[in-house]
Amino acid sequence: MKKESFLLELQVLKEIAEILNEGTDLHSTLNCALAKLVQVTGLETGWIFLIDKNGNFELVASHELPPALMNEEAKPMCNGDCWCVDKYNTGRLNKASNIMECKRLEDSMIHNWGETNGVTHHATVPLQAGEESFGLLNVAASNKLKFDQEELNLLGAVALQIGTAIKRIQLTEKVKEIELIQERNRLAKDLHDSVSQLLFSINVTAKAGANVSDNVKLMDTFNHIQQIAQEAQAEMKALIWQLRPQGIEKGIVSALINYGEMLGLQVISNVKGTTILPSKIEETLWRVGQEAFNNCRKHSGQNTVYLQLSISTKKVKMTIRDQGVGFICPKDVQIPTLGLKSMKERVESIKGSFLVESDLNKGTKITTNIPF
Repeated sequence: MKKESFLLELQVLKEIAEILNEGTDLHSTLNCALAKLVQVTGLETGWIFLIDKNGNFELVASHELPPALMNEEAKPMCNGDCWCVDKYNTGRLNKASNIMECKRLEDSMIHNWGETNGVTHHATVPLQAGEESFGLLNVAASNKLKFDQEELNLLGAVALQIGTAIKRIQLTEKVKEIELIQERNRLAKDLHDSVSQLLFSINVTAKAGANVSDNVKLMDTFNHIQQIAQEAQAEMKALIWQLRPQGIEKGIVSALINYGEMLGLQVISNVKGTTILPSKIEETLWRVGQEAFNNCRKHSGQNTVYLQLSISTKKVKMTIRDQGVGFICPKDVQIPTLGLKSMKERVESIKGSFLVESDLNKGTKITTNIPF
């Protein structure tokens, strides 16, 4: 029996390692690895929580969950607390363990959320890589009340593989972000060195032509060319700013103030709290801010914009408002413009909330809340 158990363990580790080594997308990789684990061990169900430093958890993978845990109304896997997450957050879970009862399943029976398929207990394992912890792996089977030590050892080895894969994928994503920033910087430099200089030359040439011409029509043509070149220069400058925001290394507020001044806006800012924001959040705030400033410059009829950034331990809130002409924006109607829709989608893609408030002659207010 020991030989058979050893061979099974090797098979499980080998097959899961192949999945984890090839994966590049976190969610799909974890779902495939979990499905393989449940399949080769003869278990019936499993799920993986990722848990951040603030104790917030997210269900990122699951396989054959009982109907009670898939209840759409209660969404028990995405809300509420449970004993395994509580033990993890309080530092009482550092190895593969038996959870004698599952609070989520117990709640589902109390509230009649659906069938549990005989699942009442599960094993839970922290996902770790070195000194870092990422969340929990839970597995269960119907009428299985306890996992023996060999099973827990195997689950611990698999959890270590998964934790290492999570770390690798996260590092890969950071490298991609750095490469994207470098590419934007390169493109911004190329635009500045080539297209911007060309537009400057056209502007100077048109101005000189207008000054030396005695023909009124020809002079008007040169003036028109000069005007177009100046407008194109302004648009190009804004584009370069969008690709490579000046002052971003000093913080998102500094970058937005510089961008607003470049557009000819007076930015009145107010900042509460300080922290180092994750790059994705900083990038999102920057894109939302620049679009909001552009809208203010083009549509508000005002050259003053108010920027407020409030940072707490769990979220960052950015508010941008003006006192311009505004527009009719009923709360129960879809966002009216492509730019605003793009801002909303960008914020919601990182689990944030986006709100536009406006009315005729009462200005416009954009509020962004992003957890981290």
